[in-house]
Amino acid sequence: MCNHKISRRRFIGQVSCAAMGSTTLLNTALQLGMINTAAARPHIIGVPGDYKAIVCILLAGGADSHNMVIPYDQDQYNMYNDFRGDLALDQNSLTDTVIDDPISGRSFALHPGLTNCKQIYDNGDLAVISNIGTLVEPITSVPQLYSGSTRIPLGLYSHSDQIMQWQTSVPQDRSAVGVAGRMADMLRDMNTIDEISMNISLDGRNRYQAGNQVVEYAVGNQVDELGIRTMPKGWANSGAMTEIAQGALNSILEESYTNIFQQTYRDQNAQTIESLEVFQTALARRPGFNHVFDNYFLSQDMRMIADIISVQDQLGANRQIFFTTFGGWDHHDEVINAQAAKLPQLDRAIHDLYTALGERPECRLQDKVTILTISDFGRTLTTNSGGSDHAWGGNMLMVGGAINGGRVYGDYPELREDNPLNIDNRGRFIPQIASDQMYAELAQWFGVSDNDLSYVLPNIGNFDTPGGIGLFS
Repeated sequence: MCNHKISRRRFIGQVSCAAMGSTTLLNTALQLGMINTAAARPHIIGVPGDYKAIVCILLAGGADSHNMVIPYDQDQYNMYNDFRGDLALDQNSLTDTVIDDPISGRSFALHPGLTNCKQIYDNGDLAVISNIGTLVEPITSVPQLYSGSTRIPLGLYSHSDQIMQWQTSVPQDRSAVGVAGRMADMLRDMNTIDEISMNISLDGRNRYQAGNQVVEYAVGNQVDELGIRTMPKGWANSGAMTEIAQGALNSILEESYTNIFQQTYRDQNAQTIESLEVFQTALARRPGFNHVFDNYFLSQDMRMIADIISVQDQLGANRQIFFTTFGGWDHHDEVINAQAAKLPQLDRAIHDLYTALGERPECRLQDKVTILTISDFGRTLTTNSGGSDHAWGGNMLMVGGAINGGRVYGDYPELREDNPLNIDNRGRFIPQIASDQMYAELAQWFGVSDNDLSYVLPNIGNFDTPGGIGLFS
């Protein structure tokens, strides 16, 4: 919220004050030079009933994912235990979450707080993607990394850079356009109601969903948090202040502007109001779910996503991409205790959404929705007295009936200091699966054609095959 007094005159003179309370604001991704390129591409018209959705959960801060997925075979666990020191989980605490990978023949364990995820894995609807990270092109060894013969991501180990690159999949550049934004650019005509964006955010503006043409529509996880937010209810004179703010907004909407930024801001607010009306009408008819969602905010985000999915036909949506952030994973200390508190919350949220979708077997929603986790980076294997530091490759989860689940994808590295992929004595591993490869298979499942993959993922041509992981049949 902007705390200055707002008027039409001030808006014209100071358009950078983006404070009218709209949850859909001017997209910083106005890449004017690229809009014509995207507009010239052919688009696919949606077929009724051909519904698919992606739900992306960003574990912001860099999750220590080597304690989310742990090697369990005795020799591999011993290496893990020796390398991690006081960060290692006791093997006896892992017995209820052991998972077997039928391809490698190895056994792993999920964190003890991921008991629901273990069950979904056993049902064949959860996959682990191991040693994945941002890559411009393949890097297979430490000497190659240091030789300068291959390009590496900008700002490696940097929160701001890596969290951005996971969302844009352009690690060599600080791009403002995201993977989901480019997918929506390509497929936007599959949806039939223009007022509703394909990309719906539970966390406001974000890079992941920002396109050259598509802007994310931001909602809260409660029905009364849809659309334009006015003044907080607890403020004194909030009613009068809301009336003043609404009057100023109406003045803006009544004008036409020659300045492209002012006009875009005006258009986005107008679209927000139109979207709000469509959303409220659709959600008033939502069927609801028998499953009771946890009260924690991440589960409530999943409840709102489930509600929106349940009325996707009324929203004219054949494709939807949802995004939310679950922060607080920068554990430079207290890794063990912090993850013991946070991972059960993630586990319940995934379980809540997956279970609710299962209440619609006639719609096969579990098969039509894919949930994935992403994070800034993995973390060091060695301890810094109770915590871990920024690293590179890590492990991610993907859930859904469409994936080939019940498997661990990629070669989970042996967690030892002399591993050829270990960059230094802290246990930072070069990823062997690029985020591009995972995103490519997700995009193809979602409906992006092979010819359009290079627009969605500019670096995909640097890898042998578009994907090549086998996540989807």
